[in-house]
Amino acid sequence: MKILKSLLVASAAFLLFACNQHHEKLPILGERQTMERMVNGKLEVDTFYQTIPAFSFMNQDSAIINNDSLKNSIYIADFFFTSCPSICPIMSKNMLSVYQKYKGNNEVRFLSHSIDPKHDSIPVLKKYANKLGVTGTQWSFLLGSRDSVYNIARNGYMNYAQENEKIPGGVEHSGYFILVDKDKRIRGAYDGTNKEQVENLKTDIDILLNEYKSAKK
Repeated sequence: MKILKSLLVASAAFLLFACNQHHEKLPILGERQTMERMVNGKLEVDTFYQTIPAFSFMNQDSAIINNDSLKNSIYIADFFFTSCPSICPIMSKNMLSVYQKYKGNNEVRFLSHSIDPKHDSIPVLKKYANKLGVTGTQWSFLLGSRDSVYNIARNGYMNYAQENEKIPGGVEHSGYFILVDKDKRIRGAYDGTNKEQVENLKTDIDILLNEYKSAKK
C-alpha cells in the first residue's frame, strides 16, 4: 500500500508540474499507447490516451450522474468528505470560487466524490451543498460505494483515497482538483489547497474552452 501511495503521489506531482506549463493548448496527461498502421503506403501513428472509465454515482439530489450526464461538458473532479477536519474545508472554499466564476456555464461541471459513504448520505450531501450555496445541477456531490470511489480515484484520476485510522477523520486523500475534457481525458491537476494553483486552474479552464471554440471554426 505504501508503494502504491508513493506512485500515486509521484503521478500527482508530475501532473502538477505539467499543468503549470501554460500553453495555448493544454497537454493531455496520463498514460498513452500508440498504434502504427499503413495508409496508402504511408506509416501513420495513432495515439490513444488514458480516459476516465465509465462510472455511475448518485448526487445530492438523488440523480444518477454518469458519463452521459457530462456529455459536451468539461469538468473538475475532486475527492472529499463532509466531516473532514483537515484539507476539505479549504478545498471546498477554493472550488467554490471556481464554481462562482463559471456558474451558469453548461460547458463547465463540477464533481466532488465523497470518500466516506458510511456518513455522507444523500441528505448529508444536500445539506453540505446548501451550506456552500450550491444550487442546480452544475456541481454534483457524489455518493458511491467505498470501493468504487477509491477505484476511480486511483485508476481513473491518478489520485488516491484510503482509510487510515491513525489520522483525524479516519480517511486520507489527495487534495488535487483534476481538469477533465469532453473526451474524458485529464488535462490538468491542481493543488486544491493552494490559491495560486486554483487561479491556474481557472486560466486553464478558459484555455480548454477556447480550444473547443477554435475547433468549431
